[in-house]
Amino acid sequence: MFVITVAHSPDADDIFMYYAIKLGWVSVEGVSFENIALDIETLNQEALKGTYDITAISFGLYPHIRNDYALLRTAVSFGEGYGPKLIKRKGAKLKRNFKVALSGKYTTNALLFRLAYPDARVVYKNFLDIEPAVLCGEVDAGVLIHESILTFDESLEVEKELWDIWCDLGGEGMPLPLGGMALRRSLPLVKAIAYEKSLTDAVRLGNVSKPLLSRMLLERGLFRVDASKLETYLSMYANDASVSMNETQLSAINHLFKLGFDHGVYDVPLDVHDYLIPSHYETARFS
Repeated sequence: MFVITVAHSPDADDIFMYYAIKLGWVSVEGVSFENIALDIETLNQEALKGTYDITAISFGLYPHIRNDYALLRTAVSFGEGYGPKLIKRKGAKLKRNFKVALSGKYTTNALLFRLAYPDARVVYKNFLDIEPAVLCGEVDAGVLIHESILTFDESLEVEKELWDIWCDLGGEGMPLPLGGMALRRSLPLVKAIAYEKSLTDAVRLGNVSKPLLSRMLLERGLFRVDASKLETYLSMYANDASVSMNETQLSAINHLFKLGFDHGVYDVPLDVHDYLIPSHYETARFS
């Protein structure tokens, strides 16, 4: 069997979108998919080194790895009126140069945050350590991601929604692009197309089998939330819009890339359409 490594984060939507492959519901003949679960910033850092064949990444990272990885259309997470949250202790007043914990230098939320709060003093932490750092006073505020946006302590409050920052930066009318999947360019194109199809099938099958798959994964203890919050979370980030990106989503990614280029984060302007796997190649080759 040819082994392909698939790296994803341990949050509920990534696990959910991958597990149809893990369970054998979706497969590629002669290929064994080996999954690795790591926090999103570790995945971003490993993508910079080209560690995994297929990997979850923050969309904010992608321009930095464009020469080594192509973007997949599937297993994507976008916010639609919601997203990461900047939280603080209730009643606290944030100074202009407040200290904030973010989940990683290359995350999408870090990119947007730095554009909105250029004077903030940023420290980076594992996403699971951000809420405790705010609670104990190590930092003044933190940006919560993943399931933490639904479960944070009642002594904390939202200072700003990253969704509102996105809209303030011209993203109004477009979904907020958070994370997606990238595939190593060195893989043969026909195989790359097959892998993207399999991952797309896994996301689609998981979505249509959501009650069954959710129950199976809850029984395996793979989630940090209960059944009710899992249902809410998956409705936000693992849904019909996660199966295959549409033009509105692609336009949103282009807006994110433009923001990064205009503010000197990226060295060149990008059009996301140029960095997708050319799935039409298979039809042209075998027609």
